[in-house]
Amino acid sequence: MRIAGLVVADALARMSEAVRPGVTTGELDQIARDVLARAGATSSFLGYGSPGFPAVICCSVGAEVVHGIPGERVLEEGELCSIDMGAIVDGWHGDAAVTVPVGPCSAEVLALNDATEQALWAAVAAVRPGGALSDIGAAVEAVVRPLGYGLLEDYTGHGIGRSMHEPPYVPNVAPHGPGRGMALAVGIVLAVEPMATLGSPETVLLDDDWTVVTADGLQASHWEHTVAVTPDGPWVLTAPDGGVSRLR
Repeated sequence: MRIAGLVVADALARMSEAVRPGVTTGELDQIARDVLARAGATSSFLGYGSPGFPAVICCSVGAEVVHGIPGERVLEEGELCSIDMGAIVDGWHGDAAVTVPVGPCSAEVLALNDATEQALWAAVAAVRPGGALSDIGAAVEAVVRPLGYGLLEDYTGHGIGRSMHEPPYVPNVAPHGPGRGMALAVGIVLAVEPMATLGSPETVLLDDDWTVVTADGLQASHWEHTVAVTPDGPWVLTAPDGGVSRLR
C-alpha cells in the first residue's frame, strides 16, 4: 500500500504544479494517467461504480465538492480545484486528495482551504493505537465548527486495502464525542477525508450521477490521506515523508 500511496503522492504533486487559469481538468487527468503508466500502476477510479467512472481522477472545481468528472472545463482564477486520485499496485490501493487554489483567490476562500487541510492533519493525528473511530470525526469538528464552515456529514472517509472502499465508514463528525466506536488497532488502514464549504453543508447530485455540488453554490474544499495505524502512531502512506513533517 505504501508503493500505491507514493504513486498517488507523485501524481498529486505533479497535478498541483499544473493547476493554473486556462488549464482544463482533462489535462490534469492526463497527467495522472501518465504517472500511472510510468509506475506500472492502475487506477482505483476508472470504471468504478455504476455508471462506471470515466476518468482516473475526480476533479471538483468551485462549488463542486467531490466526484467531479474531468474533461473540457477550463480552470478560472479564484476557484478551488480539488483533485482526488486512487492507484493500485500489486492489488493494494492508495487514495488521497488535495485542493489547490487556481491563481489568486479571495482571503475567505484561502482560509476555508487552509482550515480544511488543518482538519485533515488533526484527523490524521487521531489515527493511533488505543484511539477510537469517533476520535477522527471529533478532531475534524474541533477545527471546522468554530470557524463556521459547513461540514459535510453525508460523505465520509473509509477503510482501504485490497478494495478502495472497505469498512468502516470514517465520519467527519462525532455526535457523541470522542472515544466511541471501533478501536483503532495496529494494522488498520483508513482513508480520512474532511470536506468543508463556505456556506451550507447541503449538497446536490448532478445529472451525471457523480458530481456533488453545494446546494448554495458556494465553494468547497476536500483533503484526504491514506493512513495506517502503527505502534508508533499514524503512518501517512500517501505522503512522501509518511507525514512526519506535519505530525511533529
